[in-house]
Amino acid sequence: MNKGIEIYDCNMPLDISTEEVFWEEIRQSYRLKPDYINLENGYYCIIPEGTLEKYIENIREINYQGAWYFRNEQIDNKKKIAAKLAELLDCPADELIITRNTTESLDAIINGFDWKAGDEVVMAEQDYPFMLEMFTQTARRYGIVNKLVSIPFNPQSDEEIVEVYSNAITDKTRLIMVCHIINITGQILPIRKICDMAHSQGVQVLVDGAHAVAHFKFNIPDLHCDYYGSSLHKWLGAPLGAGMLWMKKENISRIWPLFAPEDKGLNDITRHNHIGTHPAFTDITIADAIDLYLKIGPERKEKRLRYLSSYWMDKVKHLKNIILYTPSDPTRYCGIAVVGIKGIDANEMADILLIKYRIYTVAVDFARINGCRITPNVYTAIYELDLLVEALTEIATNME
Repeated sequence: MNKGIEIYDCNMPLDISTEEVFWEEIRQSYRLKPDYINLENGYYCIIPEGTLEKYIENIREINYQGAWYFRNEQIDNKKKIAAKLAELLDCPADELIITRNTTESLDAIINGFDWKAGDEVVMAEQDYPFMLEMFTQTARRYGIVNKLVSIPFNPQSDEEIVEVYSNAITDKTRLIMVCHIINITGQILPIRKICDMAHSQGVQVLVDGAHAVAHFKFNIPDLHCDYYGSSLHKWLGAPLGAGMLWMKKENISRIWPLFAPEDKGLNDITRHNHIGTHPAFTDITIADAIDLYLKIGPERKEKRLRYLSSYWMDKVKHLKNIILYTPSDPTRYCGIAVVGIKGIDANEMADILLIKYRIYTVAVDFARINGCRITPNVYTAIYELDLLVEALTEIATNME
């Protein structure tokens, strides 16, 4: 068992966001490269050694069982994992399936929609580029009309965001795609309010939750959305190639499966889960990732990530030449934030941080954003963020 897990005590308070002894123990359960400080956890969050060991055990076991596993155990095990994830997200198990990532989940909905020429879809310029590309392809294929809106970087109210989407709806609008948390700004959107507005006008909502599951606590029914996709190899810490798709029960039969399904009832969610032979050991290790997440505690993890982001942003937000693309209201972000420096291209900034300061980030240079995304994780130490602050201060000062 990981050293970091051994110290877990269910009687510990929910808010231990500043208890560095606890988080240092969690850090010890990860194998971290000494070459650089890793502040790019948005693409893929490395998994702790305990989960990795379970993953390897699962690979060995399935290899040992061979075809027997796939013919006799795979389907039941995948249903059990889906049920465990559904319990975490407080949604019915017969409305959720395990996929390989958010892209597969959302593409299944976009491709499966019964589109007619002239149908309209609303999305934001800050949405994930490959999802925007999917809608571009769908427009070429079916003649739908894509309407692009822009989310304000620092909204003053939820209603300001809802209005952005509401103003784009017409009597031809069939679907809104919206990010739960925008991956290039870290802004958490008021999903329930957007969904309620859309439904009042007869429009369905597809939520891109790639960065939401196990990042901050929520349950799917409270969102009032129609479809929800997420990646589990990000903030949950499952092995690479793990995702999920949720559909409201009455929508299951309305979506054409992405791949030819087995002969199942139209309302059976698993008809959308026939993807052929795939790495089943990834699926079953999702359970181990969930166990670790629950041991740390969803509230504890969320509070820690919010603390880490606020910690470094509060120290640089007033510096000359610093630009923050993440909302100033701490309730509107969690573990993702984006910072830029006037006069420096995003890619150059990322290179400087890596080469000179040994801090690994990722450049963001589109949708009116020119900066680096900073995504700490539960293993991030405060001294690492202090080094980030020192680096940003020095770079920004040198631009004067």
